[in-house]
Amino acid sequence: MTTEMGARGEMAGNHDDAFAEFATAATPGLLRTAWLICGNASQAEDLVQSAMVKVYVRWGKLRHGQPQAYARKCILNAHIDNHRRGRHESTVRELPEQHHHDREPEDTDSVVRLLATLPTRERQVVVMRHYVGLPEAEVADLLGISLGTVKSSASRGLAKLREALAAEDQKEDNHV
Repeated sequence: MTTEMGARGEMAGNHDDAFAEFATAATPGLLRTAWLICGNASQAEDLVQSAMVKVYVRWGKLRHGQPQAYARKCILNAHIDNHRRGRHESTVRELPEQHHHDREPEDTDSVVRLLATLPTRERQVVVMRHYVGLPEAEVADLLGISLGTVKSSASRGLAKLREALAAEDQKEDNHV
């Protein structure tokens, strides 16, 4: 009996160790993705923490699959739920845990501010497609929308971002 419990304890330890390794590696990217989607450092941390709890609960099934994809889906679903409940966003000056990320936009304030002007769906599609780098089909599956909706949302979102960037450039040129 003691041997069985010892083996179970070791298996749980291995389970926890594997999850801890995943969480350590995945959290910075998930945090950045959540921050770009919601525009709020505190809310991004809450979204990632909630997603990690859900991943941990299902770790036995997810660890050999795609736990990061599942975590992204949890983040997106929680953000949609929060948005529906009326939680509003606010932009922040600094990206949380910025030193952990390889790909840094030159002006993260500007990026988040511009993304915040997009409707939720367009922002999610643009971030998943162009920041996370997921293929259109995977974004469609992740968000539970059609491939055509991904394409049109990305197109509209990018067009709005280009327009906003051009307006900012024009404004800067007029002030110089």
